[in-house]
This record gives sequence, structure tokens and C-alpha cells, in this order.
Amino acid sequence: MPVPAEPGPSLSVEDIAPRLLRAFVAVAEELHFTRAAARLYVAQQALSRDIRRLERELGAVLFVRTTRQVALTAEGTRLLPYARRVLQAQRALLDAFGRGGSERPLLVDVNSPGLFGERVLDRARSRVPHLELMTRFESGLTGAAAEILAGRLDASFGRFAGLDPVVRQGLLHQPVRYERMAVILPEGHRLAHLEQVPLDALAGESVYAGAGNPRTLEWTDLARDLFEGRGIRVASPAPLAIGVAEFRRIMAKHRNPILAVVDFPAMPQTVLRPLVDPVPLSPVSLVWRKGLIHPGLEALRRSAAELAREEGWLCRPVEEWIPAMDEVVMGAHI
Repeated sequence: MPVPAEPGPSLSVEDIAPRLLRAFVAVAEELHFTRAAARLYVAQQALSRDIRRLERELGAVLFVRTTRQVALTAEGTRLLPYARRVLQAQRALLDAFGRGGSERPLLVDVNSPGLFGERVLDRARSRVPHLELMTRFESGLTGAAAEILAGRLDASFGRFAGLDPVVRQGLLHQPVRYERMAVILPEGHRLAHLEQVPLDALAGESVYAGAGNPRTLEWTDLARDLFEGRGIRVASPAPLAIGVAEFRRIMAKHRNPILAVVDFPAMPQTVLRPLVDPVPLSPVSLVWRKGLIHPGLEALRRSAAELAREEGWLCRPVEEWIPAMDEVVMGAHI
């Protein structure tokens, strides 16, 4: 038998946060907290906390919870149509003032051509064919984050933990993938004959990792963490290359090994080799601005979550490496 909730203070409709109603509707429709949390892309603890807060504010028990099932109470059943109407009215209000996003494209940075972000974007486009989801190539989350905060870009992919904490305060993220890292070697390099390159084999090498590029600070920082104590140097800054063709020309001229990920597109006269012993991982999140409401963003988040689940993008090998900070940040997403 449900325990009556403590009566809340006198409140009006505007006192109830839409987030709480969204949480309630998701649980009411799924009748399962884990599925509802996955649907909303939030932690189950956060969802349970929102439901308790709504029950406290309304002074009513909305669900009967047992170890085997979740069911609506009479009060929960009574609330459901009202909650749906409030959320529908909120969406209509935002659309009417251009905040719903239906009148403009969603601008999405995928970093570089040929990477997994384009697959996420393609699936999201199939979800909302009436909307425009436009691709951008910012070549680094540090650069993209500045554009997102300035309102010139809506979303991007990259290493969220590598951003300045002050920058992160204005953003939200959803972990999407742990990318296996690799090294691109010039043909004829002493390690080019190997199928996989042990990290220790790079001792004494200067490896290019974007040093000097202000748009890719999070990637250079990841490289420094990875190379520390292994006798591997971060290569000195090269001239800033804009565009794939110019990047390839500069790298061919300097002939430094390049830190990359295993899905990085092929470059002429080079070989790409996965790094092992341990397997270093680049943690990647979908990142967007706090307060952004756009139906294309919802499609993007659902598509990223689906692909991650279907293809095991968030599974990690046994012998792997990621920085301690990334462990914390990837585990504490919304």
C-alpha cells in the first residue's frame, strides 16, 4: 500500500518545472524507471529524485513501486493527461517564439570528414526529414565549444573532460563512444611493418598531436597524458593547416607519426596502426549548449544512443587506458 506523500506547500502551475513533468510522463508511459531514464538520457538516480520531488510538491504519491513492477496510483493516473497538455503547451509556446528550433537548421560539428559523427548525423536526419541538420567541420572540440557558447554552432563531438571547467559549465554532454587510438606512420617508418604498435615501441619518437592548434587543445592534452613516462614526445607545432588536403601536405613534409583514431580516413603514403599494450581510448561525447531546445537535437541524441548500444561504442577492452579525469566526467553525465 502506498505511503501518502507529505503535503507540499501551496503552489501554482508555474511552480512545477517542466523537467519534473517530463520525468513523470516518461515513467508513466514506460512503467519502468530504467527504460524511462534511458529515454530521457539521464541517470536513473536523477530520474528517481525528480519523481520524488514532484510527489513532494504535489503532496501525492504517483507510483506504486515494488521490486518487480511500477504502476500508476489513482493520483498518477489523474495527473497524466494534465502533464501531457502542459508539456504540449510548452512546446507550442517555444515554437511560436522561435525557441523550438523548427524554423532554423541545427548546426552540428563532426570534427573531420569520415568519422563516426557523420553516421550519427545521417541516422538523425532520417528521424526528422522535415528538418535541416547541417554538418560543420571545426577540427577540435575546444574550437567547437567556443562556437557553441557563442551561438554560432549547436552541437559537436569530442572529449568533454578536455575542456576548461569554466567552458564546461555552459554545456551539457552525452557519452557516445570510446574510440581506440592509433598512430599514422609514414611508409618506410621503422614500425610500419607491425600490425599493431605497442605504446612502448614509440619511445624516442616525436608524435604529432595538434600542438599549437588552439582548436584542438583537448586532443593535445590527451596525448600528453598518454605519452607521460613513456619516453614519447609531443611533436613541436607545425604550421596550422586548414582543410584535409593542406593537413596531409604538411604531415607528409614533416614525416612525424600522427596520433589518431582507428577510423581516421586513409592518407596517401602512410599506414595506420592501432596502439596496444595498453589500448588507449579517446572518450567522445555529444556536446551541446545548456538551454538548447531543438527537435533535431533530440533526434541526434536518440540516434547517438542507439548506435552506441547497437555497436557497443561504450564498451571498453580489458587492457585499456583513459585519463582519470575522463573516468569521472564520462561517469557523471546528465
